[in-house]
Amino acid sequence: MLVRAYAKVNISLDVVGKREDGYHLLKMIMQNIDLFDEITINSIDSGIKLGCNKAFIPLDNRNLAYRAAELFINEYNVKKGAAIYIKKNIPVCAGLAGGSTDAAAVLRGLRDIYKPEISDKDLMALALKIGADVPYCILGQTALCEGIGEIITKLNPFTDKIMVLVKPPFGVSTKEVYSKLDINKIAKHPKTMEIIRAMEKNDLKFIGSNLKNVLENVTVRKYRIISEIKKQMINAGALGALMSGSGPTVFALFDNMLYAQNCYDLMKKKFKEVYITKTV
Repeated sequence: MLVRAYAKVNISLDVVGKREDGYHLLKMIMQNIDLFDEITINSIDSGIKLGCNKAFIPLDNRNLAYRAAELFINEYNVKKGAAIYIKKNIPVCAGLAGGSTDAAAVLRGLRDIYKPEISDKDLMALALKIGADVPYCILGQTALCEGIGEIITKLNPFTDKIMVLVKPPFGVSTKEVYSKLDINKIAKHPKTMEIIRAMEKNDLKFIGSNLKNVLENVTVRKYRIISEIKKQMINAGALGALMSGSGPTVFALFDNMLYAQNCYDLMKKKFKEVYITKTV
């Protein structure tokens, strides 16, 4: 079985509170983009075998895809195993949910192979045990995610919107970013519901000028280059630019493929990992 695992960007990301257990309460618009890993899953007699085209990817239970397979097999008492191969195209530690979307793809693939009667709702409840982004990655497309990421409201599709992505040459720890976020010092919150209405009206100019991610407050303090990338992309014709997730990837929204191509060419001279993509 071959499953596509799509990357995501955050059209907005807000932190609206904190639970007693330390988890942050979120309100964010998640959007899949046409950048994906390819996950091949084969049934085997027993155990979990994981392979990948990138040598630096761990192939044991440090990998969310491995943990997803382990969890599925144990939860549903599956008497067989799984051989999984990940063709990795999504940058790692990038704020694009690369590990989470791989885990979700493994859960979906194993359901199709072994337990097709399991509902999306049940699979999403299982996915939450792996990570906060994984339930969204089960559903994908366009969604409002709240709570710690598990309360998901599907939104009208926001497809075929042009984006350019730039991943700087370093990774960011999501855990570290959240640990340094002081929610009492968030001066400006995203206009989440207004952005959703603008998405329904296809008002790209409003969306571009109101892109907001409160985690930038933390990540940009450490990595000033994120601000520089945003400025350069807007100067190249983007309607707006934003860091995705906890970073460091920056995406820019375009209404013109020529401007997007020019921006891509400009950023490709400076950075290795640059992509032109569309929302799906």
